[in-house]
Amino acid sequence: MYLEKLQLLNFKNYTDAELEFSPSVNCFAGNNGAGKTNLLDGIHYLSLCKSYFNPIDSQQIRYGQDLFVIQGTFNKNEAEEKVYCGLKRNQKKQFKRNKKEYQRLADHIGLFPLVMISPNDGELVTGGSEERRKFVDNVISQTDNSYLDTLIQYNKTLSGRNALLRSDGAGYDPDLLEVFDEQLVRYGEIIYRKRSEFLELFTRLFHTHYEFITGNAESIALKYESGLSSTEFAEGLRRARERDYHLQRSTFGIHKDDLVFSIEEHPLKKFGSQGQQKSFLIALKLGQYSYLFEKKGFKPLLLLDDIFDKLDGLRIKRLMEMVVKDNFGQLFLTDTDPERLEKLFGEIGVPAKIFRIDGGTIR
Repeated sequence: MYLEKLQLLNFKNYTDAELEFSPSVNCFAGNNGAGKTNLLDGIHYLSLCKSYFNPIDSQQIRYGQDLFVIQGTFNKNEAEEKVYCGLKRNQKKQFKRNKKEYQRLADHIGLFPLVMISPNDGELVTGGSEERRKFVDNVISQTDNSYLDTLIQYNKTLSGRNALLRSDGAGYDPDLLEVFDEQLVRYGEIIYRKRSEFLELFTRLFHTHYEFITGNAESIALKYESGLSSTEFAEGLRRARERDYHLQRSTFGIHKDDLVFSIEEHPLKKFGSQGQQKSFLIALKLGQYSYLFEKKGFKPLLLLDDIFDKLDGLRIKRLMEMVVKDNFGQLFLTDTDPERLEKLFGEIGVPAKIFRIDGGTIR
């Protein structure tokens, strides 16, 4: 699978743009603020129905305009697939595949899998557990639509339970709380099982990529932590009821799960250098790529935004040598220096299509 063409209308800093891509390596080169990352974000929309950087769709509309349109043409199994995303201010976002509009955006997720590596990913290491759960959920959802549906139902039930715990006056209805708990257990046990199965395979893939990028220079670990690993879900909810009542929120469940990252048996967040943290993050995302490839049976798109920052020359070269091999597909990356890109891919011996970006214009 690869993206043949991208068309943008009034999207961020682009008035009207059309690009035709190489099925292998595509580079966007230009100064900071020129619009390189916006092109990656347009591609991300076509795959996952939303921006990678900003959850508010209306803020993607070019200043002074009333709508944006993103269109893409994919080649998938030698067949042409057209994807359309459009949004008018104060209206519902439209998403179409081959001119047929989706009733549920969730039905599109996973058809055109994609992995993005961005400076924003630092939150995976330095941020709270929610960031790491989102990462896990994003990967699994691209391979398992039923997981996404179950996650949506769990979160709806959790919101209802928390609203009940916040109810005033004489307290909550214990019978209604029991109904919420039964639903949380039903959905939560499925999510826990699928997260555990995912991480069993993913951890192996992650280690393989980290060792290649670093030359096996450090000892690293990734551990899944969940209250359900030591306690039955229903029992955990019962034990937490009094605490939940006083805190007015649900304190036990898969919404508290976390991934713990360590290097040389110490927390990566505290003891990892910037280069080590970035190598860890890149290995996580390449592990995501390999997992999607293994589960989907075809190669996702790989988007690398400002990937060279905080990596030494050796790690950059090893990374690029990895992602242009046969087990990777179409690649998009951004950089400020077109000459560096030409030199790098020349040394590797891989042709790259380089687009020069300047203030929303492309040449």
